Order: sequence, then structure tokens, then C-alpha cells
Amino acid sequence: MCSRIKYQTGTDTYIVGRGMDWNDPTAKTRLWVLPKGMPRDGGGGPNSIKWTSKYGSVGASFYDIGAADGMNEAGLVGNMLYLAESDFGDPAKTGKPTIHLGAWLQYYLDVFATVEQAVEAMQDPPFTVVAPTLPNGRASTVHISLSDPTGDSAILEFLGGEMVIHHGPQYSVMTNSPTYEQQLALNAYWDLIGGNNMLPGTISAADRFVRLSYNLKSSPKYTDREMAVASVFSQMRAIGVPLGMADPVHPNISATLWRAVSDQDARRYYFETTTKPAIFWVDMDKVDLKPGAPVKAIDVGAPKILAGEISAEFVPAEPLTWA
Repeated sequence: MCSRIKYQTGTDTYIVGRGMDWNDPTAKTRLWVLPKGMPRDGGGGPNSIKWTSKYGSVGASFYDIGAADGMNEAGLVGNMLYLAESDFGDPAKTGKPTIHLGAWLQYYLDVFATVEQAVEAMQDPPFTVVAPTLPNGRASTVHISLSDPTGDSAILEFLGGEMVIHHGPQYSVMTNSPTYEQQLALNAYWDLIGGNNMLPGTISAADRFVRLSYNLKSSPKYTDREMAVASVFSQMRAIGVPLGMADPVHPNISATLWRAVSDQDARRYYFETTTKPAIFWVDMDKVDLKPGAPVKAIDVGAPKILAGEISAEFVPAEPLTWA
């Protein structure tokens, strides 16, 4: 479930696209406007890490228990994708403050302006991630991608209780299992075969990784902003899993429910659901991210069809409590 790319435009700006694949179409998704200056609690229990948001952000939540995707006002983009192999470690053994899985991505959007800052801070992570079972019964095992307007990128995974980081602009594609190191090895094999000759075609994460890598390399670097955004949407649609499709033998494979595209230069966050015939977006210059501004949200699954710039559609909402 889930795919992510980092696309370089012809003007050397960057756009991030991701698809959310999931086997529970009732999972509630809301878009959020979150101002800076918010006091935060990691929601991981009595020893939770605490911080205050330095940057405002917009993004998408899932099940109303956590941040799944988003971009902050500095242009840092974060994407949370499923990874069955994740092992966050035992909080009782690490002795570190805890952070609920639902707050893990939001921590980066709140605290950091660049990938370099986040990677440096994660050389010795200041927390242990607490990952409860999700409402649909799945284990909440995930990894995270980060990217910033310079094109820098990082993939963050917890394996065997230790954080493993792949840092550099070359890490422009991400899907799910196996671990990122193994995905890179598989993709290297297919690079030798050459995508013009043959590409793997299943909906497995490894095959999606290969096709995304080939499509991203093959796609033109558009100088026109609208065409660049359209290219990213096109690539994400091409890798999507049709509605209703699933693999009972591999329950991690699920249909695509929604897509998000983050234009880091324009600070514009695009969104589409696979059940509504329209794209909508938030211009970050049109929402109030100043300290003390209200938290706002909008339910993307509501009957009303959203289209175009929707900053005026958000309504005040209580912040998520990561539980």
C-alpha cells in the first residue's frame, strides 16, 4: 500500500506525489491547517515527548488518529507509508520519551525546515515510537519519507529497534515492503534489464517501486508549473491500484483511496480522492498559520464535492490527540 515520488521540474523546483492504498475505505481522512506555536504532546503515554511547533503546516490525517501526509510552511514534505518490517523497539528498554505513531510524521513538520536538520537530529532519535494496532486490525508499522525545496530527500525506517536512514537527493522513489535497502537492490536489477524491454507489472510494492523509478526517469522535466503538477498526478495515477481490488493472500496490497501532490516551490498542497471527480488544493499563502490562529479541518469524504482552491472551506476543529 502506498507509493511516493519526488519529481524535479525543468526549473529545478520539486514536486512530491504520493498515493494512499488501504483496505478499509471507511478510514476517515481529513485535511488540516495547523498554525505554528502549538504546544504538542507526543501522545505516547506518561513519558511522552513534548514540543512546540515552529512551523505551520497543511496535511492529511488518517482514521483521525494521526498525520499521514503533509507540507509545512518551509516547504518540507513528509509522507508516511506502510512497512510490514518496521520494529520500533521496546520503550521500556530504550528509556527514551515516547511518541505515538500518529504524531511521528507531524513532529518533523512541526520542528524542521530541511531534511538535513531532521537527519542530523535523528542520528540519536530523541524518542521511541509507540505503535498501537489500527482500527482495522492491522499493525501500525510504517516508514517515513522527507523532502525539502532543495531536492534533498531521506527515507526513515525503524528496523530491529534502530533507525535506519537513507539520505540524499537520489532517493526519489518509495513504496512499501521489503525494506528500502532491498528495494534499491531489486530496482538495480531491473535497471540492467531496461524498462523499454520489460517491467514487472503486478500491484506488489516491489513492482510498483520499479515502475515508478522507470516512469520518473522517463518523464519530461516540465518548465510549465501546471504541466509539472499534471505530470506528477499522471505518474501517481499510473501506479494506482483500482478500487475494489485486493489480494487475499497478501492483505497489505489494497486499492488506492486518495492521492496528494505537494508543490514545494509554490507551497501548494493538492489532493484528490478516487471516488470524487475533482482535484482540489490549498495555497498556504491563503491560510492563517500564525501563532494563535485556529486549527482548522475539512472532511474529504463528505458528500460535497471539493474542487479548486479550498482554503475558505476549512472550519475550526479540535486538534488530533494521537490516540
